Amino acid sequence: MSDAENIGPVELVVLAFPGSQADPDTVAALQDVVEKGYVTLLDLVYIAKDEDGNISQVDVDEDLDQVGLAVLSIEAKALISDEDLDVVRDSLDPGTSAAIIVYENTWARQFTTSARAAGGEVVLHVQIPHEVIVAAVEAAL
Repeated sequence: MSDAENIGPVELVVLAFPGSQADPDTVAALQDVVEKGYVTLLDLVYIAKDEDGNISQVDVDEDLDQVGLAVLSIEAKALISDEDLDVVRDSLDPGTSAAIIVYENTWARQFTTSARAAGGEVVLHVQIPHEVIVAAVEAAL
């Protein structure tokens, strides 16, 4: 099996923020899970839309310090498509920004590699919205 086949599940997430800078506490929390080995950052693009609707974009191979993301350890694999970027650009409200992040669930690498070796594969992955989880937990209390 090649190293490319020995990769855990990969996901794309978009984190939106008010203003043109990433939240420092959020960035620190993300770097913490990277340092602990839970995830590996594979790609990142930061897009901001000013109050006049003008778009600025910072790619992973550019100066991420200007948007507060330089601390992140990223392996830069170019996995974010132009279509992904178009969706984010179109959905941003003026005065907001977004970090588009592609990451490997490194914590799941071993068991997904073993499942693939046995002929298995992930056939469905559903993220349960946060508000649904909160409501279920509160109802159980």
